[in-house]
Amino acid sequence: MIKTIFQDIGQENKNNPNFVSIILLLLSIPLLILVNNICLGLLMLFTIIYFKKYNFKLDYSLLLPILLYVLMLTSIFWTIDKQGTSRALIKEIPLLLIPLCFLFFQELTKETKQKTIKYYSYGIVLFSFFYLLKAVTRFYFTKNIDVFFYHELVTKEVNAIHVSVYVSIAFFYFFIISIKKTFDYLAIIVLLLMVFLLSSKNIIVVFVGLIIVYQFFYAKSSKKLRLKNLIVFTVLLFSFTFIGKIKDRFKQEYETIMTDSTVNDVISKGSGIVYNVSIKQAWTNNTFQPNDFFPGTAFRVYQFRIFLEMLQEDGIFWRGYGLNASYSKIAQKGVFYNVFLGTSEMQGYQTKNFHNQYVQNFAELGFFGFLILISMLFINLRNGINNKDFIHIAFAILMISLFLTETFLWRQRGVVFFTTMFCLFNSGILKKNRVTN
Repeated sequence: MIKTIFQDIGQENKNNPNFVSIILLLLSIPLLILVNNICLGLLMLFTIIYFKKYNFKLDYSLLLPILLYVLMLTSIFWTIDKQGTSRALIKEIPLLLIPLCFLFFQELTKETKQKTIKYYSYGIVLFSFFYLLKAVTRFYFTKNIDVFFYHELVTKEVNAIHVSVYVSIAFFYFFIISIKKTFDYLAIIVLLLMVFLLSSKNIIVVFVGLIIVYQFFYAKSSKKLRLKNLIVFTVLLFSFTFIGKIKDRFKQEYETIMTDSTVNDVISKGSGIVYNVSIKQAWTNNTFQPNDFFPGTAFRVYQFRIFLEMLQEDGIFWRGYGLNASYSKIAQKGVFYNVFLGTSEMQGYQTKNFHNQYVQNFAELGFFGFLILISMLFINLRNGINNKDFIHIAFAILMISLFLTETFLWRQRGVVFFTTMFCLFNSGILKKNRVTN
């Protein structure tokens, strides 16, 4: 099998010289940033080496990430934090470089795109095996069950929420294969387990929803078999939510929706009584206490609240504060509302960004930064639906959902993943549609 895989990759790379470099770029994302930078450099290098005049094509979809980067670059003229903006421009440069590579190298065929996702998914399975094996080893020595969950499973730097997206895309590759082999079933089990152990509430809900959508609207099996498969998968999926750590994360969010100031039993054990802030309190309280804890949803509601206040107070509707320049304003609001400001061992709420990509774009790049982002997501979803490509659709919906809770594009791993996948799925789509029409 391994020999066949390498032969297939070698043959595909002869036909499309950038094939391997795209896969390497995607699979280097969970590794050190330096490794990811090297792989991005290789993609650029191969683009230059194999560039021919007839390769270049004007693809309007791919111009959107470039336009977003140009707006980021332009914001240096009005930013309230030139140093912060300058540093961020280097981190965000994949928005410019990756689309340029896709515009200048040989257009990828549908088969090449499918194989790219295929070998990306194989790689993610290997990463998942590694993470699970590492967790088992750590548990053997520490007897700490936490090593199997959330950031402990993959490290906080790599980020469990981000990895859950990488894993979800790979899962759907194996899930929709019509004729599955033993390895495909094994991959489905491993990736399914990883999605739930990574414990991202947002991704788990969307992930389950996508499985249901696929079974109802895209599966080619009979209605009776589809319903049977759906029932089995639903029971299996929801059984995962009864696992201790996963259950606790969902329970905490539920309690903060229904009840004000519940006691956080986990944090309270070691640092006095700590109260969970409800969504209502996050939106309406005039002040908070240092022992108030913001669960995920409540924190994002608080951040959205202070964004609306900034919008009114500072007149940032059209231009924003500048790329990566909103931190000082968030810090001022944190002091004003008396949120937990941190200690030498623990980060305070006033140091965190908006944890919402839509809000982050609007606050730092103004209305046009928000508009470009929405346009990319709309085009991405529309193309996936028009082409009836379920993996493309899954990617589009996962990104729309993820951007509600994470500033994914403000992290180098996130911006490389989104931009590469966006270009991979959407390159050549408009040209294909024109030919079809």
